[in-house]
Amino acid sequence: MWGKLPVPKYISHPIFKDNAAATTAFQNGDIDVAQIFITDLQKLWLEQDLPISTYVDEAPYQLCMTMPTLFFNTEVEGLDQVAVRKAIAMAVDYDQVISSAMSGQSPTFADVPRSVMNPTDAEQAMVDQDALKEYQWSNADVEGAKKLLDDAGIVDTDGDGIREYNGKNLSYKAECPTGWSDWNATLEIVAAAGKNIGINIETYFPEAANYSTDYSTGNFEITMQSGPGTSVANPYMRCRFFMSSDYNDLEVNFSGNFGHYQNDRVDEILAAIPHETDDAKLKDYYTELSKIMLEDCPCVPLMYRPQVFHEVNESVWTNYPQKDDGTNVPPMDCTDGYGVAALYNLELIDG
Repeated sequence: MWGKLPVPKYISHPIFKDNAAATTAFQNGDIDVAQIFITDLQKLWLEQDLPISTYVDEAPYQLCMTMPTLFFNTEVEGLDQVAVRKAIAMAVDYDQVISSAMSGQSPTFADVPRSVMNPTDAEQAMVDQDALKEYQWSNADVEGAKKLLDDAGIVDTDGDGIREYNGKNLSYKAECPTGWSDWNATLEIVAAAGKNIGINIETYFPEAANYSTDYSTGNFEITMQSGPGTSVANPYMRCRFFMSSDYNDLEVNFSGNFGHYQNDRVDEILAAIPHETDDAKLKDYYTELSKIMLEDCPCVPLMYRPQVFHEVNESVWTNYPQKDDGTNVPPMDCTDGYGVAALYNLELIDG
């Protein structure tokens, strides 16, 4: 492969205001390779008969390697309570997130129970899912969430339908960027879960720049972010992303633990992992980190998702990488990492 030039002479990178605009351009053949979420992606070839394909022929059509995650600001009154965070997590209808917001482009948590690991076989082998069974919750467990809040004494005392903590209504904003249609739909489902258990959650979709400023400076109540995918540094860096207190004193933090969660045991484990070479011990560490995340809910994975989306329109070029095609070129939109190798195999349709 190497020792020759890539087939395309140049790459252009158009940027669109939202998923809808980018999808229209992709359907029209104005984009060859798309790194966007497309609702009901399969309909583009099954119903519209467009020359569009993905790395994997069957659902979820991509290799899911990361987890868009809900972060609670643990310095906000009410969200500093485990019962409130966990109740929201328990009440969310994750099946609806995956079937509706993600239009089936993700394994379910019944397929791959939540932990600090992505759904790949390599990472799942590094956690003891049997040991985590008692810490998992069922999908949309509204009654269980209500009981958790009731038992914690967090109830609605004035009859307005919203529970109070320290005399104040539990009322929060959940934010992610405008135009990110799958994330927007996901947070609407989170807001509905809050309403079902007496917690007022309003969605807020600012421009991406404002959203980035908010989550990186702690100026939020509930936010959504996607962590590290697959690399030689993971799952370790993802665990830091979820729960490391190393980031808590940063004035501007793009690295993780945006809600300033603090847990000394988490920090002990994160300090030990880089020095540990025993696979069994590492599995114990990652299982314990998963247990803590499930018990304390400083953050809540909402779905599994590709590290990058990889959809191709073969109106102009063909011979893009596909799973099991023998090339071992990953679905990284022909530009990220070894995904650039795809550029050496492309062929012009009219060549």
